[in-house]
Amino acid sequence: MVNMRRTDTNNPDYYHKVVDCQWACPAHTNVPEYIRLIAQGRFDDAYIVNRESNVFPGILGRTCDRPCEPACRRTRVDGKPVAICRLKRVAADHKSDIKDRIPKAPAKKNGKKIALVGAGPSSLTVANDLMPLGYDVTIYEKGPRPGGLMRINIPAFRLPEEVLDEEIGYIVDMGVTMKYDTPVNSLKELLDTKEYDAVFVGSGAPKGKELVLPGRYDTDQVFIGIEWLESIHFGHIDSVGKRVLIIGVGNTAMDCCRSAKRLGATEVKVIARKTRKYFKASPWELEDAEEENVEILENLSPVQFVVENGKLVGMEFDKFTSQEVDGKLIQEPAGRITIPCDSVILAIGQENAFPWIERNIGLDFDPKWDMPVVDKDTFMSTREGVFFGGDAAFGPANIIWAVEQGHQAAISIHKYCIGESLSDRPPRGQTLASTKMGLHEWSYSNYFDPASRQKMVHVDLPVRFSKMTIEVEKGFTEEQTALEVQRCLNCDIETHFTDSLCIECDACIDICPVDCLTLTENGEEADLRTRLTAPALNMEQALFVSSELKQTGRVMVKDENICIHCGLCAERCPTYAWDMRKFALHLPYAGRPAPVETVAQVAQVTS
Repeated sequence: MVNMRRTDTNNPDYYHKVVDCQWACPAHTNVPEYIRLIAQGRFDDAYIVNRESNVFPGILGRTCDRPCEPACRRTRVDGKPVAICRLKRVAADHKSDIKDRIPKAPAKKNGKKIALVGAGPSSLTVANDLMPLGYDVTIYEKGPRPGGLMRINIPAFRLPEEVLDEEIGYIVDMGVTMKYDTPVNSLKELLDTKEYDAVFVGSGAPKGKELVLPGRYDTDQVFIGIEWLESIHFGHIDSVGKRVLIIGVGNTAMDCCRSAKRLGATEVKVIARKTRKYFKASPWELEDAEEENVEILENLSPVQFVVENGKLVGMEFDKFTSQEVDGKLIQEPAGRITIPCDSVILAIGQENAFPWIERNIGLDFDPKWDMPVVDKDTFMSTREGVFFGGDAAFGPANIIWAVEQGHQAAISIHKYCIGESLSDRPPRGQTLASTKMGLHEWSYSNYFDPASRQKMVHVDLPVRFSKMTIEVEKGFTEEQTALEVQRCLNCDIETHFTDSLCIECDACIDICPVDCLTLTENGEEADLRTRLTAPALNMEQALFVSSELKQTGRVMVKDENICIHCGLCAERCPTYAWDMRKFALHLPYAGRPAPVETVAQVAQVTS
């Protein structure tokens, strides 16, 4: 039998993983910290904490897929996560002028020139990180304005243009050379100029998937979702049929169905091949669509477009019945159905298109997917000095993924330009600061506010349908914000155990409200997990295990999965073996390594 070793709490990943929301965020934004700052009314500071990692707080506060929220520890208390994304928007909406706090580009350049293809979120993030280091950055954008699919594929009723302009402007105004209406038609030609020291491709996944079925090309009333949204953005489309079918149930499909309502459609149906459990759209996007009287039909598979005399009159579908068997969806045929319609929008996915990248320039493509071969750590292709990020690297994903990939690509580009190894990735760091102020006093609030998750207030239906640019979500009120921030459990205030101070009195175990602490004999992890006060069943979350304690040789074990960071163990402990320490993760960025030392000190943290 191999006993578990003492948990290495000096490794930043240990406490980082305990802050579930921050761990789940691709960009590892310090969620608890910015929520505390909002609670204090320090909106400028909250915005800057956000912007350090996610670059676009106002944009993402409206459009993020919110991987942080399903991970939120608050769900262990009342089943509903903290409204992290909407609080991000609060900071963005209520900040003052923070231009003087945005990094500046130095007057003297470093002599290196970088070309970025596409002005989407990944390219803009690369520019954001490289400009302050003195790089001369040029962005080639095929459209007339920056933003990529953030601008042309996310409707203004979800993401107002002024929010895009402001946050993109912070980056462009650093002095980025913007070449609008300038598509790159040949990567070889761009490289052959020898003008740039590195090239980053952030051109997105600009091609919508087709649905080639009988009747597809016999009418002009069938549209590709992302192309249709782009046409609306540029004013090329201002109307649609009264009866509209949307094929697909991703977030793009939700944008399409809601846009159709605003263009005058009276009967809008979204068609799903499977049941709701398998939908790709975010739950809140589905809820918003249904609030606008969009009907979502499950268990239907397209068969053909029904066209009469060149006019689309309906679409035929195979019907299915569905049931879950051993966690798998089993579907059985249940006949056919024809649904009348005047227009069909295809929103069944997006894919990359690289006709402008030659296949003979030393840049390998995956033969199966026709995607560039890109290193998942360095983001460099097989052609040295050519990097990819965002949807162009690994296919369509949310904006926050494009941002994080932009950060990592910027680190690689900087390393490449100064001759360092790209595979030697800079480490993360951490600080741990005690929050103890007295025997029973903490510099943070550990009160469990019973408030339920706040519901976003929406503009009334008749008003929102009157104009495409009316933002539906009004944002949290001051009262809602005050209630929602108090729902955060301060998961970055960590329990920190000093083995040598423990006298094994069991006081902490007696008071723990969730039975996450156990004093027991050491053993193998699988065995140890079954012998705790409450069995530790979540294998994704680590156990904390102390060294052998001096009195009995037992170990203190903590199940990090169910701990709610209340601090009662540290309040009850008579020897200060337990302490509550504020954990701060330090992330490296291009040219800015993170401090790697662990620091214990007293600091004030209020909520």
